[in-house]
Amino acid sequence: MTTPDWQDQTRSVADRVSSLLAHMTLEEKVAQLGSRWVSNDMEHDEEPADETGTNLNVAPMQDVFAASGSVSLEDASKHGLGHLTRVYGGIPLTVTEGAAEVVRQQRIVIEDSRLGIPALVHEECLTGFTTYGATVYPAAIAWGATFDPDLVERMAAAIGRDMAAVGVHQGLSPVLDVVRDYRWGRVEETMGEDPYLVSMLGAGYVRGLQSAGIIATLKHFAGYSAARAARNHGPVPMGRRELMDVILPSFETAIRVGRAGSVMNSYSDVDGVPAAADSWLLTDLLRDEWGFTGTVVSDYWAVPFLATMHKVAADTGEAGAQALAAGIDVELPDTLGFGADLVERVRAGEVPEELVDRAARRLLTHKVELGLLDPDWTPEASVARAAGTDLDSPANRALAREVAERSIVLLDAGTALPLLDGNRAAPTRIAVVGPCADDPRTFMGCYAFPNHVLPRHPELGLGIDVPTVVDALRAELPGTEIVHERGSQVQGTDRSGFAAAVATARDSDLCVAVVGDLAGLFGNGSSGEGCDAEDLRLPGVQADLLAELLDTGTPVVVVVVSGRPYALGDVHGRAAGLVQAFMPGQEAGGAIAGILSGRIQPGGKLPVQIPRHPGGQPGTYLQPPLGADRTNISNLDPTPLFPFGYGSAYTTFELDDLRISASEVPTDGEFTVTVRVCNTGERTGEEVVQLYLHDTVAQVTRPVKQLTGFARVSLEPHTDALVRFQVHADRTAFTGRDLRRIVEPGDIEVMVGTSAEDLPCRGTVRLTGPLRVVGADRRLVTPVDVMPTKDAELPVAS
Repeated sequence: MTTPDWQDQTRSVADRVSSLLAHMTLEEKVAQLGSRWVSNDMEHDEEPADETGTNLNVAPMQDVFAASGSVSLEDASKHGLGHLTRVYGGIPLTVTEGAAEVVRQQRIVIEDSRLGIPALVHEECLTGFTTYGATVYPAAIAWGATFDPDLVERMAAAIGRDMAAVGVHQGLSPVLDVVRDYRWGRVEETMGEDPYLVSMLGAGYVRGLQSAGIIATLKHFAGYSAARAARNHGPVPMGRRELMDVILPSFETAIRVGRAGSVMNSYSDVDGVPAAADSWLLTDLLRDEWGFTGTVVSDYWAVPFLATMHKVAADTGEAGAQALAAGIDVELPDTLGFGADLVERVRAGEVPEELVDRAARRLLTHKVELGLLDPDWTPEASVARAAGTDLDSPANRALAREVAERSIVLLDAGTALPLLDGNRAAPTRIAVVGPCADDPRTFMGCYAFPNHVLPRHPELGLGIDVPTVVDALRAELPGTEIVHERGSQVQGTDRSGFAAAVATARDSDLCVAVVGDLAGLFGNGSSGEGCDAEDLRLPGVQADLLAELLDTGTPVVVVVVSGRPYALGDVHGRAAGLVQAFMPGQEAGGAIAGILSGRIQPGGKLPVQIPRHPGGQPGTYLQPPLGADRTNISNLDPTPLFPFGYGSAYTTFELDDLRISASEVPTDGEFTVTVRVCNTGERTGEEVVQLYLHDTVAQVTRPVKQLTGFARVSLEPHTDALVRFQVHADRTAFTGRDLRRIVEPGDIEVMVGTSAEDLPCRGTVRLTGPLRVVGADRRLVTPVDVMPTKDAELPVAS
């Protein structure tokens, strides 16, 4: 039998794709733009209803669930199929069962269609591979707290290797949304509130995942995190300038630096235009300006949502035509808008066939690059390594522990931390109180399988071993009596456990109160998708529980395990210690216990601020002068309790000896900023040295400070190092009044320190010469070197 041209591996990828397209009918090309989710059982949930009887979980999706769930895989793939949706992630399956199901579904796609083109298999991987029995890594907000792109890259590579071994081709991660309002439920899925931090960590994740042969999917493009009142799916009242300067840089960096292969649209509309129908966003900017060549996949049901939710299309067919024209290539998780109606519209001349060819070419390019169109590819071979794959291997757990340990933020050691301190007696009896102390689900994000799917299968437990904080403290402190009372649930108004918890605390030498979130979906949690907050008071009655514990007279160490920052102004100053742990994953128990005991040196930094008050909360640190003003222009003080970038330790650090290589540089030039960092304490530790810039006078308002570079530095006691940032003038670029990105001459304030508020090293550089308009070729990264002091060549101090 003659090998078809598109299977000829001696030909270029582009030639093979063109050859295949030439052999395809219109129906077959359109079929490549669709998907099928066979194992979706979310529409069968028996979810809670409000007092009116309205289902709180699946709305607004229940209408599209019914439409998509009625089509068999055989019917969906009779002309071929683009994607298979979440074979492993929809229902609990073992690796063996999942691999068999991949083979079964791929065989249907191949054997029931004329050309026999396999489908891409995609899965979620927001906290690791979202499947039964797989390691649950810390949530993305915890990655932000590490300030460690290399660690995030290593984690993503491990996730990718597991997915590739079981026949998966594409991962729906990372989330590159930049936090704008802490009340938004999906803060836990983000890496923080600063565009540069998110950019560096996101590019690291992309590199790691794609190093394993898994296509990374950037989401949610773009603006989702800025919804009005932090309401999920809410409209985004944002101008083009804020979008370009705050929201888009992380996506651009992940594409240009990380080489991401796919992008997923946002559900939201920005200034009235839904992302799924925005040709400026998906084509003019993403492709024509940034040069992106991969696929744009729709967020789940985003195409029919153009009709059912946004009301910019009359029906699903029109929604499909709008999305295709805007630049969406593949509809997920099921085919509704990119189906038979699209074929009819093309035949009627309403939709140019060139748009279908454009999208199909992009999707087929992925399939050729991944080897799916090679003559020897088989479904069985694609899962050949599954039998020997342990999705929760010791190596995975060790890596999850490392990320967890590096992410936990010591806000205040107070009078009690570390617990094992030679300068004071260790407590002999510790009361461990709070709803997050004995519930391992509170360690995990809403897209972790135990929180995402297993609530519908309670008989299966968690599928992995997850020690609680109570368990871990007993192991960490074998000579200490650990007693436990929950006190309250995460949510709800039940105070019946208060009395026992307070009595236990009063009768102990120390109380460790572990409070925070339990992630869920669409109202079934205090954090997660569709779990937005009215204010930043701890959920339920936990704040009241803390107040009663603090009144006992027993020293209370407060540990907040959460997906968003909560207001801690009423706690700080009264607590004997304060720790923030952002959903640290399945290894959280041991990591928290190690931080509390002092065995682990804390080194996490805040990727979001900690507010002082639950209402009238500060916006993010990235504010223009009026947003950061602390005078009497308003009675609301925007000062946070703990600022962006802050994190304490059981040692101390000092920064000094700022040196800037030049006092003036041209608007197309560069300069170096060097500081000395010294560990002045008695323990080895890590400090994150942070560089901020401020454009003192600009044609539009600019942030009073903006993170421009950072480096995590490990130092032995009483040793120092030099940290050198290489700053190109492009790093000062912003969107001007005419919406062009510019580098403007003028003074730039240079600030280096250990948080957005602790910036002891300050200087000024003047940019000279003409105003420059910069494009997609501008410098996006600030290179940084860490050098032993004796090896460094220092510039003259400015």
